[in-house]
Amino acid sequence: MKLKKWIFIAILLVIFYYAFIVNFFVTLSIIAGLYVALRVYKFYARKKLNKLSTSKELFQKSELGLFIALVAKVAKADGRVQELEAQLIGMMFDDISKVFDEKEKTRAIMKEIFNEEKEKDGDTKEIAQELNKLLGKGKHKRRQFVAFLIQLAFVDNGIGEQEEKVLREITQELNITAEEYDAIVNKFENMMKNKQETMSPQKAYEILGVKESDDMNTVKKTYRKLIRQYHPDIISSQDKGESYMEEATAKTQEINQAYQVIKDLKK
Repeated sequence: MKLKKWIFIAILLVIFYYAFIVNFFVTLSIIAGLYVALRVYKFYARKKLNKLSTSKELFQKSELGLFIALVAKVAKADGRVQELEAQLIGMMFDDISKVFDEKEKTRAIMKEIFNEEKEKDGDTKEIAQELNKLLGKGKHKRRQFVAFLIQLAFVDNGIGEQEEKVLREITQELNITAEEYDAIVNKFENMMKNKQETMSPQKAYEILGVKESDDMNTVKKTYRKLIRQYHPDIISSQDKGESYMEEATAKTQEINQAYQVIKDLKK
């Protein structure tokens, strides 16, 4: 009996060893391996990203470069780049450049691409086709890019006829169906209607967090700080749900409306 007992205990110990001790170290090894692999991937991804800022030509052919070109087409579609559009685009440049090591150089390259593309006509379709190839099969990034372009068109009081034409051309080449495009636009339109109700001066001051006695320079500084805080971030949006762009846009429009009310009061 003693022998059987010790054999039984030995078997239990072996099972325990392999079930818990060995598997524990195997699990730790797998976790450590995945962590190292992730760090290596991020290192090479960042290295590849930073390579773009070494050449305008390289940046121009990348996802970001092609997207900036399309931003230029939408911004200039109605004849000129409006003040609020220029402000949103400037913040977009800041958002993108902050993920690069050479921030100022990257921003300068993006600005140069934008300025060149806004003066060109007839190549929107080709640019969208090239971007479509780079984006692969996933829908998320496509929808985020399209939502940003629609938001840009909306920022100067709605989508004009020429902006609509350019947006339709872009979305078609990005494999976004007409129904999907209309659904995104409808969300923005409904949001705008909700924001078009008359805003009282008291509410406007409350939204901006300024006092009635504050001068216009103080109001402007606060306004710019809030817009920078809540505007849709094209880089951050890629890791967030589709509601992110709508919520960011809604907050941006509310801040814009409050600023306009106070600006009119102080004329």
